[in-house]
Amino acid sequence: MGGDGGDEPIIHFVLVHGACHGAWCWYRLTTLLLSAGFKATTVDLTSAGINLTDANTVFEFDHYNRPLFSLLSDIPHHHKIILVGHSIGGASVTAALCKFSDKISMAVYLVADMVQPGTTSPPHSIMSVGEEEDIWEFTYGEGDDSQSPLEDVILASKLLRPSPVRALRGIDKLPPNPEADKVPRVYIKTAKDNLCDPILQDRMVEKWPPSQLYTLEESDHSAFFSVPTTLFTCLIRAVFSPEL
Repeated sequence: MGGDGGDEPIIHFVLVHGACHGAWCWYRLTTLLLSAGFKATTVDLTSAGINLTDANTVFEFDHYNRPLFSLLSDIPHHHKIILVGHSIGGASVTAALCKFSDKISMAVYLVADMVQPGTTSPPHSIMSVGEEEDIWEFTYGEGDDSQSPLEDVILASKLLRPSPVRALRGIDKLPPNPEADKVPRVYIKTAKDNLCDPILQDRMVEKWPPSQLYTLEESDHSAFFSVPTTLFTCLIRAVFSPEL
């Protein structure tokens, strides 16, 4: 899972946020990982979080992912990370797989866009809102039945930023990449998701089957808020799965 040149391997998680969020959204999960002795790194993609770039100036997907690519470029070649992406952040994970497969031991898609490189205009992806209107419904704050704590809903309402939609439309332009297929993938579904219907999640899993599949039965779209401890347990189970 990684190493620092010493005898003991380092299990290092790199966490990638979804649209409008930032590195801040992982604060509960990061606390759990660090407290358990793992290494956890979060990143603000271009125009997100404390990255000051105006989203209106970000037109290319590579530009949006530049902070993640920079972080991965700086990781020593003998060190591998577990890359976790949430929601549309899954597309950033896949883009990273295409460029840095030698530095990624596992890719985890948390109710995330998971589309095999080489697929164009996929009707099963999270970005394909227009083609999936029958199972999509956008609700601010996920509605009154959100599972996330009120304090986190309030926090998010203060920190969410506009997302560079034009750049995100580039996620279906990734060319085929055999190396990306060699990295074990894990998909984590959220059963009480008001943003990404479980039917859509199942379609992505069917189109590009992962090595492992888990379901967070009591989670809304933001599992890092609604069920952080269960999410933490799920990640650890995936990492130490005897199936790998």
